[in-house]
Amino acid sequence: MCGIFGVVANGKNRPDANFIKSAAVKLLRLSQTRGSEAAGMAALLNSKIKVFKAAVSPKEFLKSPILDQIFLEAFSEDKQQPIVLIGHSRMVTNGSQENHFNNQPVITSNMVGIHNGIVVNDKMLWEKYPDLKRKYDVDSEVLFALLRKFYSDVKSVPEAIKNTYSEIEGQASIAGLFSDLNCLMLASNNGSLYYLEVPLNGILLFASEFGILNKLKEDTYFSSLLAASPIIQIKAGDAALVNFETAKAQHFNFNDFDFSKIISPTNGSVRLIEDVFPKSDLKKTSNFQGLDVSTEEVKIAWGKYPYDTSFADSLIRCTKCVLPETMPYISFDKDGVCSYCRNYKNISLYGKDSLKEIAASIRSSDGSPDCLVGLSGGRDSCYGLHYLIKELGLNPVAYTFDWGMVTDLARRNISRMCGKLGVEHILVSAHIPTKRKFISQNVNAWLKRPRLGMIPLFMAGDKAYFYHAERLKKELKLPVIFLCENMLERTDFKSGFAGLAPKAIDEDRVYTLSLINKLKIFWYYGKEYLLNPSYINTSLIDTLSAFSHYYMMDKEYYNLFKFIPWIEDEVISTLCNEYDWELANDTVSTWRIGDGTASFYNYIYYKVAGFTENDTFRSNQIREGLITRDEALQRIAIENKPRLESMHWYCQTNGIDFRYALERINQIPKLPRLSVLDLK
Repeated sequence: MCGIFGVVANGKNRPDANFIKSAAVKLLRLSQTRGSEAAGMAALLNSKIKVFKAAVSPKEFLKSPILDQIFLEAFSEDKQQPIVLIGHSRMVTNGSQENHFNNQPVITSNMVGIHNGIVVNDKMLWEKYPDLKRKYDVDSEVLFALLRKFYSDVKSVPEAIKNTYSEIEGQASIAGLFSDLNCLMLASNNGSLYYLEVPLNGILLFASEFGILNKLKEDTYFSSLLAASPIIQIKAGDAALVNFETAKAQHFNFNDFDFSKIISPTNGSVRLIEDVFPKSDLKKTSNFQGLDVSTEEVKIAWGKYPYDTSFADSLIRCTKCVLPETMPYISFDKDGVCSYCRNYKNISLYGKDSLKEIAASIRSSDGSPDCLVGLSGGRDSCYGLHYLIKELGLNPVAYTFDWGMVTDLARRNISRMCGKLGVEHILVSAHIPTKRKFISQNVNAWLKRPRLGMIPLFMAGDKAYFYHAERLKKELKLPVIFLCENMLERTDFKSGFAGLAPKAIDEDRVYTLSLINKLKIFWYYGKEYLLNPSYINTSLIDTLSAFSHYYMMDKEYYNLFKFIPWIEDEVISTLCNEYDWELANDTVSTWRIGDGTASFYNYIYYKVAGFTENDTFRSNQIREGLITRDEALQRIAIENKPRLESMHWYCQTNGIDFRYALERINQIPKLPRLSVLDLK
């Protein structure tokens, strides 16, 4: 889930040094949309490969005098020598960026590599190949260790690529330098890799996205040289070897190719690989030491705040569904049936035939991308990606907006899906340290004056999702966007606690408000900001932007689950059986396990109101005839159990005092019955 890029320029007719350096710098700046928690570059010099990486943002990385020195060395070498630069902008998953060796480029025995994606079976591979010695935490290490091993065994880079990809699980787009070969290796199993070459000018450039290279081409400084060159995709199952002497790519499919046709040019000697350590004066992106959970902290929390169901159990609940009397705007008739059940309209689907007609109208005949699909790493979007490809025969590009609360589990499941299906994945990463700072500010402000209607503010950072989806659709010239909103997930209570009566004005989408309700919620938030000045902090502009993206922006997309029914057993069995989908270890539920915020806000709702999203979800299933009330009661009793491990991760990651947050939440008075709104 990172950005990789690079430049190869031959020693004969290449552009001047300033052009090459500027291209590498521009590619790094453009790639930071895919990750900005660490950055690194490797430069091929005549007798060595020099690697420099640091736990800093690309912006800070480019200020380093060490990088300037590496550029100087690369360009002051023999003018007839090729110049090769590869780089990486990292979104951290496995292995904290605070450990220098976990950042990229990764160095293994006689090899330097960069990797976009996640190898989800890395632990198994280390066990399978005990002759390979693991040194770091980063999953990418095993990938390049296997490449080097297989190349040593067969002396063929294409065959080594094939053998490596047959072993790994998860998406992997890679570039690698062998210390004893005069070629750059490019390969992908999901298509998230592109290059353009200018043979007359002896230069080749590559990046993780078409859009990144296209923006480089459109830059006036580079356009005169690059504008006429087509951008070529390394599709799923494709690879290329770029000869240093020609800067030309030999492009092939590593699953179906006569490897004897590809010759890997040797260097004649083994280049030294030099790892240059960063100076301590660089500004680190974060002081956060990985995602480990303190089991001792969690044990203390469980001891002090055990799972107490007494309040929830004491509540009057609807005799048809499981909604309690603390649900906003609820009322009961003489039979004990709630107003939500009485006013409920069953989900009306457009049907599979309508969906097939849409698919037929946009399906590309040559396998090129024909739609954009949102992919959060949750169960609905993962199943939706499967359905679009396997059932409809579409060729989607998957898109994720990571605002810092997409969990590692979600990222691994995204990698599983895209690697198995061979789907290009575009990750748009916010500046995660800043987003997490905003979460901390708003949660800590909320703890000073806790109001249930303000809880959605915790999730303000993810609302740019819609903006970037529209941007990518236009940039990639795709006809439609598919989202996978489960209509059963309509909650109503989140806005209800802010004074908005339930009113479903959009039968196609879960999250839509009328104009009057948009004004009401804006008024509610404004009032709370005045009553709690702690909300007026550096996150304010981001929050206003979120309101605009979520409530004011026009959104055009097809919701998959308005065409096909959402069947829980089918969704879960498909993901687990066909994709080895990973489940959370602190809950039996598969819902919201990829969302780092859900465990925190559901804990609050349960403690104060006696119910969570699970209650509304299961109630909707009852109304649709999918489960019985008894089944729903049994499930929410299990699903509403606090996920303290996930809550600890949430607090630790965002700089929130875990113990104080728990103490403060447990001090909040329970909601009064049948009068849950305090709208004064």
